Amino acid sequence: MKHMTQIVRMMWCIWLVAGLQLPVFNHAAAQGRDFLSRTELVLAGGGMTYIGDLSNQSAFGEVNLAGSIGLRSRIDNRWSVCGRLTYGSLSATKDWLPSRNLSFRTHLYEASLVAEFDFRPYGPGATESMWTPYIFGGLGLFHFNPMGEYVRADGSAEWVELQPLRTEGQGTSLYPQRRPYALTQLALPFGVGVRMRLGKYVSVSAEYGFRKTWTDYVDDVSTTYVGAALLTDEVQNGVVAAAMADRSAEPNAVGIKRGDDSLDDWYSYFNVTIGVNLELMLGWMRSKRCRN
Repeated sequence: MKHMTQIVRMMWCIWLVAGLQLPVFNHAAAQGRDFLSRTELVLAGGGMTYIGDLSNQSAFGEVNLAGSIGLRSRIDNRWSVCGRLTYGSLSATKDWLPSRNLSFRTHLYEASLVAEFDFRPYGPGATESMWTPYIFGGLGLFHFNPMGEYVRADGSAEWVELQPLRTEGQGTSLYPQRRPYALTQLALPFGVGVRMRLGKYVSVSAEYGFRKTWTDYVDDVSTTYVGAALLTDEVQNGVVAAAMADRSAEPNAVGIKRGDDSLDDWYSYFNVTIGVNLELMLGWMRSKRCRN
């Protein structure tokens, strides 16, 4: 996204100001509050959207289902820490440049750890709010594997992995500086949300966040066309590689831009989350075991 750098700077400025309210030694932790009473299991469902070359860097592209499971532990009535495992998918089945005619899809697996700051004192206490807006930010690790639909001469089709095909000449004799991209990368999750208590032990929240990445190959599109001859000669399964690298009606000359390598790919994740306190869950399990 063309203005994402400014958005990231703004978010982290807000984060820095909010961080001034985090004490070095947390009073609640110093009193030895029970871990179970301040920790909840979180289950989330929502959608993911790809942001990159094939969507013209738009945040309003194709939406794919996604879900998460994790744990959130409260530090005090302003701060909490949340770790999640997330599964979803990203896709761009219709290129915003019809003449380029590229497309992709990928499963996505993410592990993240974020800190959350509530703008209102939040918790079960009489002086705490039942709802609050919040911001979050942290670090994530995600795995992807872009695939494209290869159509044979007889009209049959199959989905093939694009990274092994080296569609932009990665590691070939003419482009040794282009290294094959890693399929596991770091991400920077950040965003906003609002949460509400539904009693002492259950909460619900809705949030919208972005993932800034440091790769431009989530979609397998970044630099320039390298020509069918190079791929056919130097890449294993070169005929398929050449077909997937250039799907235009008229072949593009070597060196013509295929993507914009000045902008990395991003993705967004919006979800609704249900949180259930571990104290309630384990208490229910214990009571059931005692009855048995």
